[in-house]
Amino acid sequence: MILELLNLAWIFFKIGLFTFGGGYAMIPLMESELVGRGLIDVNMLYDFIGIAESTPGPIAINMATFIGNEAMVQYGFLARILGSIVMTTAVALPSFIIILLIASLGSQFLESRLVKEAFKGLKPTVIGLILSVSIGLMIRLIFPMISFKELVFDWSVFQFHNLVIFLILVLLSIRIKKISPIKMILLGAVLGMIIYSTF
Repeated sequence: MILELLNLAWIFFKIGLFTFGGGYAMIPLMESELVGRGLIDVNMLYDFIGIAESTPGPIAINMATFIGNEAMVQYGFLARILGSIVMTTAVALPSFIIILLIASLGSQFLESRLVKEAFKGLKPTVIGLILSVSIGLMIRLIFPMISFKELVFDWSVFQFHNLVIFLILVLLSIRIKKISPIKMILLGAVLGMIIYSTF
């Protein structure tokens, strides 16, 4: 159990260290490290994204907590709590260390020409990562049995419920320009209850 915990903590440390642009930019790296190693399946990852987005707090921290909990499920309740604490710490630790380094080096570090150029190079990368996650999430919500890796396209399981909810929320956000994200989340939950219980 300890080796498994340390291995998972190292994975989350790497994810926290090499993620720029927030939690959404972290998802492709999580998919590569966690799904690629067979620790969780892709559907579970996308379920975790939904749970992490529905609960208060940063998505990266929430996902690390949930995955740490799930990874230790076979070892019992205390191991699950320990897994959550260790994964949450592991994913947050790199940011904490980097902020401490920047604070100790002062504004000279951020004003450095090399640092500025590095951040310019990171911007398109982060945008690409977030776009890939957004498109992947939309496709997987509507066609849950699609596997791009193995080129499996099972169109029989078409989730029209998700498509209807998505279209309603998109139309509302276009129609009502200043609608609060909190209202959108609550409305999505209400629409889910209505549409899934009706059809």
